[in-house]
Amino acid sequence: MDTFFEQLPIVIHSLNIGFLQTLKLFFVTLIGAVPLGLLICFGSMSKFWPLKALMKFIIWIIRGTPLMIQLLIIYYFPGLVMNNAIWGGDETGRFLASAVAFVINYACYFSEIFRGGIVSIPIGQDEAGSVLGMTKGQIFFKVKLLQMVKRILPPMSNEILTLVKDTSLARIIALQEVIWAGQAFMKGSQGISGAIWPLFFTAVYYLICNGLLTLLLGGAEKKLDFFR
Repeated sequence: MDTFFEQLPIVIHSLNIGFLQTLKLFFVTLIGAVPLGLLICFGSMSKFWPLKALMKFIIWIIRGTPLMIQLLIIYYFPGLVMNNAIWGGDETGRFLASAVAFVINYACYFSEIFRGGIVSIPIGQDEAGSVLGMTKGQIFFKVKLLQMVKRILPPMSNEILTLVKDTSLARIIALQEVIWAGQAFMKGSQGISGAIWPLFFTAVYYLICNGLLTLLLGGAEKKLDFFR
């Protein structure tokens, strides 16, 4: 018992550092994937068929393969195949590679959610906007956007909560996120070896983070209830 309380401050400090990396990857992914997902959505709905076909193909590839494999390809492919290790071997390079993989992956998933939200808006609203002399851009941003947000918020919330947990996959390329930090104590870290409880303790971080996000996203849904 004494050993546990002696180890606890060391473990908590290490997990806090790892979780900051987890949060950093989460926010970078969200900031990058939302606008990119919207662009991919517009491309997949384009009337220019080569662009539409290309976007559909990219979405099919990304959604049809595991994120873990995509991480490995993005991180290792340039060095192994092109003989150009663009990411380097340090923590910054691993983070950048992880961020690129996560942004592309989640942008493709978000794009399909956006597409579903856009097509769910009655076509009569486009026709009414055209009669009033509004452009397609004005119709989208002033009439359809908030209605679309209301429709896509529940599936987006699920993806956002999943993103928090998926950040743990970045440890496959040795990014030192929270689970990597917890797992390190099993192999030997900071004088502690063979301790498995820090790995289980990482679940507390995910529960707290997802709990706060659930409250935040639930509040956002209530604010949009007037679109029922």
